[in-house]
Amino acid sequence: MKIAFVVNDVATEKSVYTTTRLAMTATNMGHEAWLMGMGDFGYEPDGSLSARARAGGDKTYRSLERYLDDVQKPEEDERIPLNDFDVVMLRSDPADDAEGSAWANNALVGFGDLIASGGVLVVNDPGSLATALSKSYFQHFPEAVRPRTLISRDEDRIEDFVKELGGKAVLKPLQGSGGSGVFLVNSKESPNLNQIIEAIARDGYVVVQEYLPKAKQGDIRMFVMNGRPLKVDGKYAAFRRKSTSEDIRSNMSAGGKAEAVEVTDEMLELVEAVRPKLAADGMFLVGLDIVGDKLMEVNVFSPGGLGSCEALYGVDFAPAVIEDLERKVAMRKHYGRELANASLATL
Repeated sequence: MKIAFVVNDVATEKSVYTTTRLAMTATNMGHEAWLMGMGDFGYEPDGSLSARARAGGDKTYRSLERYLDDVQKPEEDERIPLNDFDVVMLRSDPADDAEGSAWANNALVGFGDLIASGGVLVVNDPGSLATALSKSYFQHFPEAVRPRTLISRDEDRIEDFVKELGGKAVLKPLQGSGGSGVFLVNSKESPNLNQIIEAIARDGYVVVQEYLPKAKQGDIRMFVMNGRPLKVDGKYAAFRRKSTSEDIRSNMSAGGKAEAVEVTDEMLELVEAVRPKLAADGMFLVGLDIVGDKLMEVNVFSPGGLGSCEALYGVDFAPAVIEDLERKVAMRKHYGRELANASLATL
């Protein structure tokens, strides 16, 4: 199998990233794994697609650091026709390019769609990712699993909604991820509510969500593959992300700490509630962020934390992801383009 992993920029990848782990695993399983950035694509006048890409070499690796060193060697990239690939996995973080390279996210889903139309399996499905660039995508999931939410730029309406929620709420930008621009506000205690609203609204819409008291214990990141919890050797790929300070953000990129968690029936029921939407949208591998019985975020672009799961439970979950892609590629060989990309992505 020839598989490409699309990241923000190959030069800025880190060994701890889940994408690096997946790429090295694919290489060690005997596949041809390549990394490419969102600015590495090319569309030729004859309609062909290519990309400048990098690979680790024809060998197995025991160290993520050594693998990434080989991938990032200077002058080691090649231009490769994209229709040579069996799978292209889109693994960029939209928040990383939201300001300096706003063009990149639209390019990602645009080229992803072109690649898929050429018969290459693209996961997650680029058509659905285009709608997921905004947090409004989250509102398409069942109301029962979502916290009460307002999306607005109207300062008075936002203030009124915070009061409706008892004076305590979480505010964040409609665009972005990684815990950036997230504020916990209390209308009775914080005189800065207006300034916070203005700061977020300067760059677009404001998302206002009810504050869940259980958030003090951190949130739970659960990996879901093909709409179902990722489970290997009886262990779920899930962990609690707990803030190491008074900061309400528990994202690992914001200084959160990973802890083992026992997956409950309540969590599994939540996953079952969102499964139809994820499967219909071709969301092959996603990260659900759960607090209590509520879904806080759906990371469909580059969910991270497989390394934390392995460290906590002694189970390597990455091979299961690559094996499932192998299975899909085998199906594509039997069915050709009769199976739409979004359908094949979650079969």
